[in-house]
Amino acid sequence: MSIIGKRGIHYLQKLKTANISPELLEKGQNRVIDASLTLIRERAKLKGELLRALGGVKASTTLLGVPLGHNSSFLQGPAFAPPRIREAIWCGSTNSSTEEGKELNDPRVLTDVGDVPVQEIRDCGVDDDRLMNVISESVKLVMEEDPLRPLVLGGDHSISFPVVRAVSEKLGGPVDILHLDAHPDIYHCFEGNKYSHASSFARIMEGGYARRLLQVGIRSITKEGREQGKRFGVEQYEMRTFSRDRQQLENLKLGEGVKGVYISIDVDCLDPAFAPGVSHIEPGGLSFRNVLDILHNLQADVVAADVVEFNPQRDTVDGMTAMVAAKLVRELTAKISK
Repeated sequence: MSIIGKRGIHYLQKLKTANISPELLEKGQNRVIDASLTLIRERAKLKGELLRALGGVKASTTLLGVPLGHNSSFLQGPAFAPPRIREAIWCGSTNSSTEEGKELNDPRVLTDVGDVPVQEIRDCGVDDDRLMNVISESVKLVMEEDPLRPLVLGGDHSISFPVVRAVSEKLGGPVDILHLDAHPDIYHCFEGNKYSHASSFARIMEGGYARRLLQVGIRSITKEGREQGKRFGVEQYEMRTFSRDRQQLENLKLGEGVKGVYISIDVDCLDPAFAPGVSHIEPGGLSFRNVLDILHNLQADVVAADVVEFNPQRDTVDGMTAMVAAKLVRELTAKISK
């Protein structure tokens, strides 16, 4: 748990000890939440209005940061990732073009509505049930402003549940999910935490928010992970069979008959040789080009995505993994925008 998160809990405990009215506390929390949502709403509204005025755009990728790390079972560093990813996206060491030739400095391709102020909300004693609702509502506020489509910067993988929930509810039905990760993150309730980053896809599947869930890059999976996969009908592609599965994975066609496709990329899907700045280092992963080949060849209407689990506190001095995460964002942006 982050220092700020602990401080919020301790602060709440002190208020309760002092016999502060729960109604007074809740009103204060509601004001903070309302202010947080207002900022995202107005930024999204402004970006949407500008894009509609420009015209000629069907979908514009919109960054939304969710700096949440307290649901990690090991390290909480992913809470610090969104600003590092943004810094790397616009780093002067590279240009603003994606591999497919889209220009990131064109607002019709990429916009940004800032971050959900996760730690500030938690510092007011807001629990995870309400926090997850705030994240979902923030995503919906982005989606309300056509042609914006959210690309969410984590944060640990627990954020995928409220984001996918919001996307599915806003579109009015389930999506197909392409999930790249070293782990299936489908424990029923890891370490007693229903919102654990290791349980996010159990919550998604229980809620009926996905029709198909394809998990690629898996190489750290327990008996429960396999059993949960069978329970929910998950298509799990493990690294030990990647050479056999590669052609199929590089020619995926998803989303027919549903509301679209959601892509979730945990940076630890990559071999640590390519991305050492993660909390859970798991050798034997995908190469960066493997991931790009899967993304570039995917036939799908990608309605939203996330990049999660980059941990700046474990990155190299020169920010190698930040650049890797930024490149993932750049190429996802090209996939979403049109």
